[in-house]
Amino acid sequence: MFFLVLGILALVAGFAINTPALAFSRYSRPIKVVGIILIVLGLLSSSVRQIDAGHVGVISLFGNVSDRALNAGLNFVNPLASVTEFDIKTQNYTMSATRDEGQKQGDDAIRVLTADGLEVVIDLTVLYRVVPTDAPKIYREIGPDYTDKVVRPITRTRIRDNAVYYDAVALYSTRRDEFQGRIYKTIEVDFRKRGLMLEQLLIRNIDLPTSVKKTIESKINAEQEAQKMQFVLQKERQEAERKRVEAQGIADYQKILSTGLSDKQLQYEQIKAQRELAASPNAKIVIMGSRSNVPLILDNR
Repeated sequence: MFFLVLGILALVAGFAINTPALAFSRYSRPIKVVGIILIVLGLLSSSVRQIDAGHVGVISLFGNVSDRALNAGLNFVNPLASVTEFDIKTQNYTMSATRDEGQKQGDDAIRVLTADGLEVVIDLTVLYRVVPTDAPKIYREIGPDYTDKVVRPITRTRIRDNAVYYDAVALYSTRRDEFQGRIYKTIEVDFRKRGLMLEQLLIRNIDLPTSVKKTIESKINAEQEAQKMQFVLQKERQEAERKRVEAQGIADYQKILSTGLSDKQLQYEQIKAQRELAASPNAKIVIMGSRSNVPLILDNR
């Protein structure tokens, strides 16, 4: 466009000085030639538009938007047409309570009311991209600022609409994945209608009210105490069973001793013990006259 304007100015200047009365009128013809060359160069350069990788171009001429999107690379277009590029790579939009973490400064988390009337704070990231063939439609119906006009309001609204079906505790724990899947489906439909593709929806954090947090902590502590008590009771039962088995074994042993051993067997066992003692190299003391009529040999130590 620069060469085109410069060429037009040169051509006008060439006609302006084409007066015999002027001393430099002889330069009129060369200036006209230069002007024409610049106009040609300007038209050629304006007709070629480069689209960067990961982008598509939308052509607009005097308010009319073409339905054809320009792909990445060099493209020939009307020199008078304007080309607006749209990013078709994956984009993310984060809404977070942490400062400088999301697209908006300060606390930008989503505050919703649950089925039990409690306020829950949700941090969320939306991954999406522009459908290349729908870029002209987006430019015509929404404009280049589709993030603020579509992505942000639809996401925040659909999360609030679906959060009312869940209790705060269930939203935080047991039904979190179900909630994420539900809002994904509703947001995906709205995005598709407007030429956007929802790739992923990430619930980063769910912050509950302080009172609910204390209730959950108390419940967890109670469950841990109950599990600990069950362990103690199980251990006591095992110890009682061990003692019962031990007592039964002692009783059985005593019963066997009282009913199964005879005097002759006891005398035999005594003789065996004395024989082992007699085999010892140490000095012994022999005691005569025991009830069993068997000499008792003792070590002198």
